[in-house]
Amino acid sequence: MPPKVLFDISHLDFDKAIVDREGIYKVNPHRFEFIMLDGIVHVDRDTGRIVGYRDLTEDEFWVRGHIPGRPIFPGVLMIESAAQLVSYYVMSEWPDKGFLGFGGVTDVKFRGSAVPGDRVVLLGQMTEIRSRRCTGQVQGFVNGAQVFEGRITGMWM
Repeated sequence: MPPKVLFDISHLDFDKAIVDREGIYKVNPHRFEFIMLDGIVHVDRDTGRIVGYRDLTEDEFWVRGHIPGRPIFPGVLMIESAAQLVSYYVMSEWPDKGFLGFGGVTDVKFRGSAVPGDRVVLLGQMTEIRSRRCTGQVQGFVNGAQVFEGRITGMWM
């Protein structure tokens, strides 16, 4: 049985991003093929919650080779997308600390797939923010179905 959704997102409007790609660029350093976050629709500093999305297109670098004739968004890129969401949350709150890089991923489970044309909705719930590292629970959904979950730890670099 899949775990409970981290929090209810039914009231959010995914057609109105509160942070678009340009706003994400101002915080996250990723560029070109490694931009894995297209918009953020919710940030709540009181609860440590953030919601964003990644729109998958036919012209992405992974489509041609993963898997020819039936492209599937790689799981490692699902996790990278969620890491960029968590990174945005933390780095936008503490912009002078530098870059927040991967410190680890744990408890990752893939429960479905995503393909070109899908929107991957990303949920993040910060569980720990310390001076040297931070951790967030993450989940990804496509068309309301959970496709992955895990815990991401970031560390200042």
